[in-house]
Amino acid sequence: MYEGAVQDLIDEFGRLPGIGPKSAQRIAFHVLEADREDMNRLADAIRAVKDKVKFCEVCFNVTEQEKCNICRDTRRDATVLCVVEESKDVMAVERTRSFRGRYHVLGGSINPIGGIGPEQLHIRELLNRLHDDTIEEVIIATDPNLEGEATSTYLARMLKSLGIKVTRLASGLPVGGDLEYADEVTLGRAFEGRRSAIG
Repeated sequence: MYEGAVQDLIDEFGRLPGIGPKSAQRIAFHVLEADREDMNRLADAIRAVKDKVKFCEVCFNVTEQEKCNICRDTRRDATVLCVVEESKDVMAVERTRSFRGRYHVLGGSINPIGGIGPEQLHIRELLNRLHDDTIEEVIIATDPNLEGEATSTYLARMLKSLGIKVTRLASGLPVGGDLEYADEVTLGRAFEGRRSAIG
């Protein structure tokens, strides 16, 4: 245990996701040893993100304006909506350059053990967006884990009655992976999503 401000800083870094006690200590000592100007810029960036960034009033992606740049882009296909768990998932899909539609960010996934049910997510807002008859397809792009699967199943059942085409991202084996290391769900999905091996 260090005293005062040093220990407080280590404790705060330790609360960040993916940062263990040793990493928290390393980062805290980096801050101590770093140039004051660099750390002031870091502190200013943290303050700015908390002061300026909010959620898009349409899709709940992060933005500094009322609507995010994707929702403001009139060139995007308004008939296809990709539903993701978090804003970082929007960026992951955008990096593929394969999707030109719009998004809806749920703000998490259904996780009964963590106390997160459908009412804690932006599902009501999703349903409101689907009532204007513009959207023809909803692509569910939740994580391929238990919570993502539960969320996907819940959404698919709920959207079935609306007469909108509902699809789910294909998932399976990663390129360069070994079959023996694949879990049962991934391997099962790979079999379900198999396609012709000939041209």
